[in-house]
Amino acid sequence: MSEAVINTRRRVPLWVQAPIWLILTAVLVLVGMGLRRTEQGTAQPGDKIPDFGLAFFRDYEYNGAPAIKISELRGKVVLINFWASWCKPCEQEAPHLEAAWEYYRANKNVVFLGVDYVDTEPAARVFLQKFRNSYPNGPDTGTAISQLFRIKGVPETYVLDTDGVIRYVEIGPFANADEIKAVIDPLLLK
Repeated sequence: MSEAVINTRRRVPLWVQAPIWLILTAVLVLVGMGLRRTEQGTAQPGDKIPDFGLAFFRDYEYNGAPAIKISELRGKVVLINFWASWCKPCEQEAPHLEAAWEYYRANKNVVFLGVDYVDTEPAARVFLQKFRNSYPNGPDTGTAISQLFRIKGVPETYVLDTDGVIRYVEIGPFANADEIKAVIDPLLLK
């Protein structure tokens, strides 16, 4: 007696398969892009950062403007410091940044920008007031700016030359204001 094997397996229609394969392909592409970005590490000296905007906290504007595009600062040396109120090394660094800012404040060719990373505005304001930081500061809304720089944590500081090219990167806190001046002064001679 022989029994015929009945194939009860049904094939999935092509119109169902196609979207599934497209979605899987898109997910793999996104994962691959993320891995490539991770391999790149943080932005490095010589990199030119794409234009971005920073909206400032009230009372921490740049020349009274509520927001600025980085391209508007071409021709100036720009220090961009990523920080957060919950960051202990940021607390150690804050007085040194303010001291360096006070040193350069009258120089129209130097701009300091503080970028508050993954924080709340009330906590950020308490931090800024506690350390009497007076240079322009604003939130990194949606981490858009920190993603451009591919930061790994805070504090991180990037110094851009007058052409908007990164010339110096400090991962971690500056130990004193003289370290900051030693980075900025040579860029002002160009």
